[in-house]
Amino acid sequence: MMSKRTMRQVFVYGAVCLAILLLPMLINDDFLLNRFARYLVLAMVSMALALSWGYAGILNLGQAMSFGLGSYCMAMALKLRTIPVHTGSEGLPDFMVWNNVEALPWFWKPFYSMPFAIAAGIIGPMIVSAILAWFMFRGRVTGVYVAIITLATLVVVNLVIIDQQWATGGFNGITDLAQLELFGITFDAYSATTYYLIAICLTVCLFLALAVTKSKAGLILQAIRDQEDRVRFFGYDVALFKTMVFCVSAGIAGLAGMLYTIVMEFASPTFLGVQLSLSIVIWCAVGGRQSLVGALLGAILVAGMQGALSESEVFLDTWTLVMGALFVLVVLFLPNGIASLGEKLAEKFGSRRRAAAEPAKRGNAISRSTKLAEGK
Repeated sequence: MMSKRTMRQVFVYGAVCLAILLLPMLINDDFLLNRFARYLVLAMVSMALALSWGYAGILNLGQAMSFGLGSYCMAMALKLRTIPVHTGSEGLPDFMVWNNVEALPWFWKPFYSMPFAIAAGIIGPMIVSAILAWFMFRGRVTGVYVAIITLATLVVVNLVIIDQQWATGGFNGITDLAQLELFGITFDAYSATTYYLIAICLTVCLFLALAVTKSKAGLILQAIRDQEDRVRFFGYDVALFKTMVFCVSAGIAGLAGMLYTIVMEFASPTFLGVQLSLSIVIWCAVGGRQSLVGALLGAILVAGMQGALSESEVFLDTWTLVMGALFVLVVLFLPNGIASLGEKLAEKFGSRRRAAAEPAKRGNAISRSTKLAEGK
């Protein structure tokens, strides 16, 4: 049976997801709907980081690596479906023709299958993360060293993607993509159909992550975050649990990357960039790294404010200063993120209710005592 706290969390998460699903009914602008769809994808990858950072204490500064790998997997599949981009022999993508590639590389051929591309976009980042996690956590690497290793790995993968221009499009990325078609449905980047696809994936991943945190494994992960040596003393395989949550986070980020390619209609090395990876950390910290829905809302809030301020004539030259001031204020007054503000309000409201109910309880107790005394 669920505790009151868990029931309250499920209610809040459900309300947030319902609001997200109802949003298209209030928007008639396709461009604005596309923008909100992008924010939801960024919210998904921020929530994935909160799962590993907030609940297991693993600060992954290379979260954009999984995001970018998923993005490129979807881009490769959609590129092979683009007509008339097949300008070379054997239907070569345009950038391969420009680089004098004569035949489609062997690792591109499986992406003719969309199920393979979707599986690769999720499982591929998980495999890469599992290999990295095996070396880190089996070697008992913790703290800032994990952050440095994940950031360095991100930089290496980013350089490889840029350097192999003949296979990845280099700095330009993979562009001119076909629209995704699944089960006879075409997902136009500016349609409500694509928005609902992203919103449903976000909802499923959010409740999946919540289920992980409420399971026995989730409780062990939180114990590892707080006292890793003590958990190891009790006989638990700490490395295995940390690898598990690290890979689940990578899988969600890979799915987010695939959705980002669909909504942006291209894949770029910037999706594996250091700037994006650090931005994910900021979104998660602003929203609250120990709250999945907090990290989600933090990404939407920060990304939305960045978009609005950077396009405003008033803040055109100063919007970065405004965002910097926001981050400083959050760190100073809400060190646990915006989600902690909701928890404080709920505790304050609950304490007031308990204080208001206390006199009534005392009155009932006195009344019962009086009746017992009169009965005697």
